[in-house]
Amino acid sequence: MLAGARPARADAAVNGDGTTGAVPAAAPGAEAAGAPRIVASDLDGTLLAPDGTVSPRTVDALAACEDAGVVVVFVTARPHRWLTELAAHVAGHGVAICANGGSVVDVGAQRVLEQHGMDRARVAAVAARLRAAWGPHVHLAAESARGFAAEHGFVTAHEQPPGSPVAARIEDVADATTLKLLVRVDPAAGVDRAPDAFVAALQGALGDLAHVSTSVTGPQAGLLGEVAAPGVTKAATLARWAGSHGVAAADVWAVGDAPNDLPMLTWAGRSFAVGNAHPHVRSTVDEVVPSNADDGVAHVLERAAALARRVADRPAR
Repeated sequence: MLAGARPARADAAVNGDGTTGAVPAAAPGAEAAGAPRIVASDLDGTLLAPDGTVSPRTVDALAACEDAGVVVVFVTARPHRWLTELAAHVAGHGVAICANGGSVVDVGAQRVLEQHGMDRARVAAVAARLRAAWGPHVHLAAESARGFAAEHGFVTAHEQPPGSPVAARIEDVADATTLKLLVRVDPAAGVDRAPDAFVAALQGALGDLAHVSTSVTGPQAGLLGEVAAPGVTKAATLARWAGSHGVAAADVWAVGDAPNDLPMLTWAGRSFAVGNAHPHVRSTVDEVVPSNADDGVAHVLERAAALARRVADRPAR
């Protein structure tokens, strides 16, 4: 259960297609004061507490950003179907970037606005290369705007949506556009279980056919590879979305915890990692804040809102 759900603002701007999506204009002097116009935050392991909830302090910080005119965008590996309970927390604009940049979603309407995925031919080519490398030890699943599909051998701790197609080969049930291909490799394949090594092995097998990342931050038997179309990352889609609203990287703060957040963190004007983040992520960012168990993202949001309010309250000269 989420704490303190907050409805969208009544004065949120509405686009021509009925979706909300305006980013407030920068207040005079905002850039000089270091106030961001957008804060982009990962969810799992970052904004969400270890039990998957949004803490009361984070709810208040999200509301403070909304009131100060700072837009918060969730940028996540999650598919959009996992965001229903978070809709109240994306303020007036109601937009999230999902599937590691594979889609832009109107969260309230559960509608995919943009897709940056792989067609069936590319999914089949990816599957063929992975099977050539690890044979029957490879198990695949796919996320699309339509939903989830998987091979019989793919194991997940998450409940599959009712009616999700399952087949011997993912290419037989993949949608016309796959936003993200999920890869598990049995321990018997002999692949290094460390996340960085696993990603490197997958990328080595796929070459420039696709982009590989992971949202996993520690060795585990259930290691998961996340495969996207070439060039599709959280950063690429966030940059495109921000640019369409006249916001440059310098006016964006980003916070994350996992290797798949690194492109976004290195693109943003200022970057933060929560204390529980992957070591490489912590060593890359501008600042490390408390862990997700200690409301680290709330610290970032509160600072962003305070800077924006300071600019707004400054008397005109």
